[in-house]
Amino acid sequence: MPAAVGNARGVRDTPSNGHFRAMTPQPERTPDGRFLLVGGRRWRASDPAIPDPLRAELVAALMDARRAVRAAGGGEPATAAARERVRDAKVALGERGERGEPWWEPASEAGRSARLRAAMLTLLRARDPARTICPSDAARVAGGAAWRAAMQPARDVAADLADAGVLEVRQRGRPVDIRGARGPVRLARGPAWPGVASPPGR
Repeated sequence: MPAAVGNARGVRDTPSNGHFRAMTPQPERTPDGRFLLVGGRRWRASDPAIPDPLRAELVAALMDARRAVRAAGGGEPATAAARERVRDAKVALGERGERGEPWWEPASEAGRSARLRAAMLTLLRARDPARTICPSDAARVAGGAAWRAAMQPARDVAADLADAGVLEVRQRGRPVDIRGARGPVRLARGPAWPGVASPPGR
């Protein structure tokens, strides 16, 4: 993985995430925009369809997770937990996919679910513990312009995470079962947070 670099504002970023503010020099991209070229190697760029505000949160969470990996110094279980956070952020950004699926190809059902899950966890990690996210935030990350088609899958993923206690689904500030809830809901950290286990196949 390329080393992180800093811009003029002191914001650290990495060539692998594909999101760059005003930095000099910027890494070269392949003509199709799918890969960054760094040190003679190709690194998958992040999904350009992610809305900028959400991308910024995902990138911030990724950098925090990488710092946590370094701070853990190889000690377990802190290193494993930090690497899980890195993995989730990269899946959410589209840099890593279920069974290697790239963001520019149609996602399988399993791949889309994995990315929605990763987006929910990473966005909640990026925000204050008391704050919430909307299922549509994850749908916009994973679905791009077609995010509305990802709304029901996002609610299904949220339901599974709520069943596991990882998330709590709220409506008007009160816990609800998302499967029966009508109208907008919010997702918060649940009683099993942060003990998040990777699903099979990850």
